[in-house]
Amino acid sequence: MRGPETPLSQVIPFKPGSGRRRAWQRMLSGRRLDLLDPSPLDIEIEDIAHGLARVARWNGQTSGPHIFSVAQHSLLVDAVARTRTPRLDRSLRLAVLLHDAPEYVIGDMISPFKAVIGDAYKAVEARLLTAIHIRFGLPVELARDVTRMIKAADAGAAYLEATRLAGFSDAEARRFFGAPPVLAASAERQYLGPWSAETAQARYLKRFSELAKP
Repeated sequence: MRGPETPLSQVIPFKPGSGRRRAWQRMLSGRRLDLLDPSPLDIEIEDIAHGLARVARWNGQTSGPHIFSVAQHSLLVDAVARTRTPRLDRSLRLAVLLHDAPEYVIGDMISPFKAVIGDAYKAVEARLLTAIHIRFGLPVELARDVTRMIKAADAGAAYLEATRLAGFSDAEARRFFGAPPVLAASAERQYLGPWSAETAQARYLKRFSELAKP
């Protein structure tokens, strides 16, 4: 899944004491992803899966022997979306899976803190998501109805996580996330028991491979 290596001249240098700050993240693949100007060529699905499988939802305040990772959350959102919109095009299902992909670089900042810091976070997140969409052949901007569908599935997944794992009452979760989604009990058991990082990473990559087939 690799493209041409990025020239070192494009990397923002960092010299201690120089006043210039490093704006890139080094990935295990060897890529250097510039957060201020992310290139699609520096994005690898293996890096995304590895990172998301190790980023905790709810700041880690969930029950279970493992964190509930963003990778596992993304697969739960995919399952909720499939239930709500069973005939959704495969490429748009890929957009569902990747909806939180920027968090492999910037982490999963909880909503209360996003409200505190304002638009700066959103701008970085939007640039990263644009680069990710270009990298994997998705539209830079999704249709409004698709965006609404993803947000609804995301809120439904958040309701389930909040009530099953994060200690929210039903009334609290309904106030913040809306009504619970319709999801089979077997699917709840499958997606709401926190997985190890290795399992979450493998399952995320497997689902990506299913959706990214030509």
